[in-house]
Amino acid sequence: MARRNFIRVIGGGIVLAAGTAVAVPRLDAMPAAAVEGWRGPRPQERDPRRRALAWAMLAPNPHNMQAWLVDLRQPDEIVLYVDRERLLPQTDPFSRQIVVGQGTFLELLVLALAADGYRAEIVLFPGGEFEAERIDARPVARVRLVRDSTIKVDPLFAQIPHRRSIKTEYAKQPVSAAHLAALAAAHRAVSDLTLDFATDPAALDALRAIAAGASEVEMMTPRTHKESIDRLRIGADEIATHRDGLVLTGPMIWALRHAGIFTRDKAMTPGTLAWKGGRDVIMTGYASAVAFGWIATPLNTRTAQIAAGRAYVRLNLKATELGVAMHPHSQALQEFAEMADMHRAIHKATGMPDGHTVQMFFRLGYAADPGPTPRRSPDSIVMA
Repeated sequence: MARRNFIRVIGGGIVLAAGTAVAVPRLDAMPAAAVEGWRGPRPQERDPRRRALAWAMLAPNPHNMQAWLVDLRQPDEIVLYVDRERLLPQTDPFSRQIVVGQGTFLELLVLALAADGYRAEIVLFPGGEFEAERIDARPVARVRLVRDSTIKVDPLFAQIPHRRSIKTEYAKQPVSAAHLAALAAAHRAVSDLTLDFATDPAALDALRAIAAGASEVEMMTPRTHKESIDRLRIGADEIATHRDGLVLTGPMIWALRHAGIFTRDKAMTPGTLAWKGGRDVIMTGYASAVAFGWIATPLNTRTAQIAAGRAYVRLNLKATELGVAMHPHSQALQEFAEMADMHRAIHKATGMPDGHTVQMFFRLGYAADPGPTPRRSPDSIVMA
C-alpha cells in the first residue's frame, strides 16, 4: 500500500484508513498563525523598533521559551529584560543559557535596525551585571537608535527568515573544508571568542558519546526531563495556543496521541514507547553528526554569555547562507548536579584550559529544511 494511504503506529498495530490519513495532515499541521512571524514585520508597521523586534523574535533560544521583555516607553530606545516567568530552573539553574539567548536576540535586533538605517548603541547591563547564580529584574541592555545614512546592511540579515535549528538526522556527507573555513572566517571577522570544529573520526566518536550520554542523564533525571516535557506542545491546538516551546505535530503524532500511546505521563516514564521514541530521535540525531563545533569564552561573566549568543547566531546565519545545518546541543553544558561528569567531559574533550567555559556546543552537517518553529507575536513581549 502506498505510504500516503496509511499510517502504521509503531508498536501499536494501528492502521489509519486512506480517508483518515488524508484528513490528518490538515487537522494536525503546523498552525499558520504560529509561524507567521517568519514573514517579518507587518507591512503597515512604521515604528523601526517594532519592526526590528519582529526579526529579533526569530532568534534561537533555550527550549524556544522566548524569554524576552522590552520596554519601549522612551522614544528611540529599547530596553531589554529577561522574562523571568520563562526560565528553565532545572536544566539551566544559573540561567546561563537564558542569557546566551538574550545575546542571540540582541544580535538580530542590531542587524534589523541596520537594515532600516539605524545604528544601535548598546549599553549592556546598565544597572549592573546579574550575579553568577541568578538573574534579577535589572535590564539586560539599553539600545539607543541613531539614524545613520552611512550604515550598511549586513548580508546575514537576509538569512534571518531562513535560519533553523535543524534537529533531524543529518546526511552522511562530511561538512566540506570550504564551508568550515567560511564559517571560521565569518566568526573571526566580528568576534574574538574561541571557535573550533571537530571532524576527525576519533574526536567525533568521543563527542558523539558525550552528547548521547548527556542526553541520557537529562532524560533519566526526573525533574530535568519533566522540565522539557512540561514545555512540550503536542499537536496543532497546543502549538496555536502557546506558540513557544518544543513542538510535536503531524499525522504520526496525531495517531499516537489518539491511540493513547503518546501522553505526557508516558513520555516521562522510562521504558514506554513514548519515552523510547523520544530517546531514539535524540540519539539518532547525534549519531548522525559529521562535525561538531563550539564557542568558548575565557570568563563566564554575563557579558561573555551575551557575546557568545551574538557570535552563535551569526554563525547560524552564515551556515544558513552556505546550506549547512546546525543544531545546538545544550545538555552537556547544563549545570545541574547530575550533569557534572558530562560537563567536565565536554570541556576536556574540547581542549578547554582551566577556567574557560564552553558556551555553545553544536553539531553540523547537511539536512533538509524542516520548516520554521512557532513564535509569539512581538506585541507579547512589549511591557505595558
